[in-house]
Amino acid sequence: MLDHLIKGATLVDGTGAPARPADVGIRGGRIAVIADPGTVQEPAAGTEDATGLVLTPGFVDPHTHYDAQLFWDPYATPSMNHGVTTVAGGNCGFTLAPLHPDRPEDADYTRRMMSKVEGMSLKALEEGVSWGWESFGDYLSALDGRIAVNAGFMVGHCALRRHVMGPDAVGGQPTPAQLDAMLALLHDAMDAGAWGLSTTQSSTHSDGDGKPVASRHARPAELLALSAAVGEHEGTQLEAIVAGCLDQFADDEIDLLVEMSAAAGRPLNWNVLTIDAAVPERVPRQLVPSERARKAGGRIVALTMPILTPMNMSLGTFCALNLIPGWGEILGLPVPERIERLRDAGVRAEMLRRADSKEAGIFRRLANFGRYVIGDTYSPENEGLSGRVVGDIAAERGLDPFHCLVEICANDRLRTVLWPMPTDNDPATWALRRETWEHEDVLLGGSDAGAHLDRMCGAPYTTRFLGDCLRGRKLVPLERAVKMLTDDPAQLFGLRERGRIEEGFHADLVLFDPERIEAGPATLVHDLPGDSPRLDSKAIGIVSVRVNGIETLRDDRVTGAVPGTVLRSGRDTRTVSTK
Repeated sequence: MLDHLIKGATLVDGTGAPARPADVGIRGGRIAVIADPGTVQEPAAGTEDATGLVLTPGFVDPHTHYDAQLFWDPYATPSMNHGVTTVAGGNCGFTLAPLHPDRPEDADYTRRMMSKVEGMSLKALEEGVSWGWESFGDYLSALDGRIAVNAGFMVGHCALRRHVMGPDAVGGQPTPAQLDAMLALLHDAMDAGAWGLSTTQSSTHSDGDGKPVASRHARPAELLALSAAVGEHEGTQLEAIVAGCLDQFADDEIDLLVEMSAAAGRPLNWNVLTIDAAVPERVPRQLVPSERARKAGGRIVALTMPILTPMNMSLGTFCALNLIPGWGEILGLPVPERIERLRDAGVRAEMLRRADSKEAGIFRRLANFGRYVIGDTYSPENEGLSGRVVGDIAAERGLDPFHCLVEICANDRLRTVLWPMPTDNDPATWALRRETWEHEDVLLGGSDAGAHLDRMCGAPYTTRFLGDCLRGRKLVPLERAVKMLTDDPAQLFGLRERGRIEEGFHADLVLFDPERIEAGPATLVHDLPGDSPRLDSKAIGIVSVRVNGIETLRDDRVTGAVPGTVLRSGRDTRTVSTK
């Protein structure tokens, strides 16, 4: 007997094949039968009529930071609401394990680092996570049997360094014995199921003390030794972030990425390729590592988002504005002194100069303050400004836009929420995106879901992209869009029997209404441990989500089931050849 039969759905199976009507039967967590409508003879414990609905494989998000959130939110919201059934975590060099058993202070260091570098609520990290593990295997075991999505994790370079070198991990270099210990720790993690190594060399990544995170101090020899170790394990990967990921790679960064992938003989992915027709030279430059890696026996994949991700800013708390050269030292001052400096015309002029300079890289796009929209306000002086554009307010007041924005924020003691309007929403840029998606080493993803919780909301990229493909710009047909969200990332990670609707495959499934599929606007909610805030977005048109055959979501409401699997390298992933 079948456990469940979905009848009459429009099947889009993830391979790119044309959509077709079909009945799909599930048994024992797997897809047991795919047949023409009305031809399945085997009885089923449950059935549903899916006429007019689209059935696809569950979506695979290749870049998340759900490492902590899954402990208090096993449903990985809002990603699962938007059809995501498999997430890749442990990215950017940051993981919660391993932790040294003789240094309990390492857990506090890790919490403060994750709060600073990934925008996670410190209170949520303290109250929502047990921190009772030591090894990476212990961490994975702590998640077994308690999550609703499938989740695989890289092991973070920063955690490896901290475990072996202690506080010297920041600023120091490992002795030969320490490097051997780091390699042994990495091997142990992969033996336990880690998907491979993640690392960062990005200048934007600082710890809770404001110092460069541990992996930023690693020299190429250390990175290459760790990369070679990854290649000794089945079903493993590399993920790396360097400063040039934000704009354009330097020559030495290209060399490093190519050498790491070649040393491992494994794919390396990086995040995130920003596409903008106003900077036509960026995409060709960012794909040079991919072209060189192919020749060197490696493979480098660029992740890119198919939507414009809502992201807010503030002069009062750490955000992307702090990463503009010279801005951090101003925005890091105590609030009264910060307001005083920001009201100084000379200080503002220098800030604007640096924000518009070449050294600001991709953050130059944040410098057009006339295109900011005022969000939440907190003072009588700012009443009625929410939803208005700064440029319009500035014209009324006879001020330049940045000066106007500073005065609005000062009225709120810098608590004002600011929403920059995207600068890359023009037809030429969307045409360039469509062209770039054709490249064999470009993959959709990069949501950062689980991180930067009160600043951005990338998790809904799946439903928003599908809605755009069906009723908006229609840049790619539905079948191609589904493949880009399912089979393509599954193939990159070598996921065994996932990413397609095929007999014998795991029954990770999404059923949606093609007339309604979309993501709602990002809204601030207070539902983290300690009532900490995060941005959320409602899924529209998602009828059902199944993970390993069990329904986890119906009409945007979680069912309470936790059928997800902690995906371990080798067992759940196969080696993806770079040849």
